[in-house]
Amino acid sequence: MSELNLRRLDSQQADFAEQMDKLLAWEAVSDSKVNQIVDEILARVKAEGDAAVVEYTNRFDRLQATGMAELEMSQARLQQALENLPAEQRQALETAAERVRGYHERQKGESWRYTEADGTMLGQKVTPMDRVGLYVPGGKASYPSSVLMNAMPAKVAGVGEIIMVVPTPDGEVNELVLAAAALAGVDRVFCIGGAQAVAALAYGTETVPKVDKIVGPGNIFVATAKRAVFGAVGIDMIAGPSEILVVCDGKTDPDWIAMDLFSQAEHDEDAQSILVSPDADFIDAVEASINTLLPTMEREGIISVSLRDRAALVKVQNMDEAMVVTNRIAPEHLELSVEDPEVLLPQVRHAGAIFMGRYTAEALGDYCAGPNHVLPTSGTARFSSPLGVYDFQKRSSLIMFSADGASEMGKVASVLARGESLTAHARSAEYRIKED
Repeated sequence: MSELNLRRLDSQQADFAEQMDKLLAWEAVSDSKVNQIVDEILARVKAEGDAAVVEYTNRFDRLQATGMAELEMSQARLQQALENLPAEQRQALETAAERVRGYHERQKGESWRYTEADGTMLGQKVTPMDRVGLYVPGGKASYPSSVLMNAMPAKVAGVGEIIMVVPTPDGEVNELVLAAAALAGVDRVFCIGGAQAVAALAYGTETVPKVDKIVGPGNIFVATAKRAVFGAVGIDMIAGPSEILVVCDGKTDPDWIAMDLFSQAEHDEDAQSILVSPDADFIDAVEASINTLLPTMEREGIISVSLRDRAALVKVQNMDEAMVVTNRIAPEHLELSVEDPEVLLPQVRHAGAIFMGRYTAEALGDYCAGPNHVLPTSGTARFSSPLGVYDFQKRSSLIMFSADGASEMGKVASVLARGESLTAHARSAEYRIKED
């Protein structure tokens, strides 16, 4: 394969901002054909329940199920998958699960309240969701790490029941995924996928219980279905392709940086890998490493397309400018591959996860660091956060007025309500005002 010449940008170019816009442009909007197919699937599952789910599953995953009972995995089967794992895999999975659980335990929100001088109590009640649905991609693109990252925070939050859906195209079952489900405490697993699985979770069928929220990654049909059912249920996010931004001072081994860029590029052809550095010679060295190491990669074809179409090597004047570019990108994964990342940290305003220092490869965060790997993509880190325990908890406001408090605040509410010409509001508050 011929050498890759990656896109080069320089912050001193007159059209740098325009070039950045072009580099970051990503349209995750489904086309009309996808929307049409998804709408039809959702409508049929809503109307016909199990029968429609089985029919679509047989058609799309090339199965021959006669009913939903054949498409549900028993707890015994999940446990068997865990027990039959090679010792090394089981130990790795258990270590990752423990670290993910430990990190998320610290996120748990607690109820709180306070009492004012007149005896009025105000507060917040934190309650876990009753039931959530977890979508896990199946077949060859199976990710047991996704099971842990989606199920663990729900479990820590105290969710009553976790329902997992995972397609098994051609009957292909991933034992690691089932083992992860057992380890994470998933309650029920159905071997269904696509828009029909999203519909089953959102609306409920005779067999699949209706959930309160659907989380987890999927293809364009899954993403389109999640967007369509939002409102009937909650969803985590509509995720775009994976992305990494490496900010380097030029002193990290260029092979390390090249491999860090590969680690996202190998996800799929639309993934995005960007290096930002003030050191032009280092940028050249990283590009040389990329071309040297690329032929050694199993997923060379995917990485090549991703790097050619969506990667960039960005030269900046200094580290302060690197941080300006970083916040403009608002990356899913940000590596601060520098001597003292703590110095740069206060300048980072937008990033899904921040990997600090030369030794902190983003890949560690995907599996076993502890923080969640479900992160905002496509610049949405400007207003979104990683998946966490808080995504599976609801907050209810608590308000209990004393007689004195109701009287005093009733006067305030009365004035404001009459200002809005809402007389019933005003009179409701006025009934509680004490006579002087």
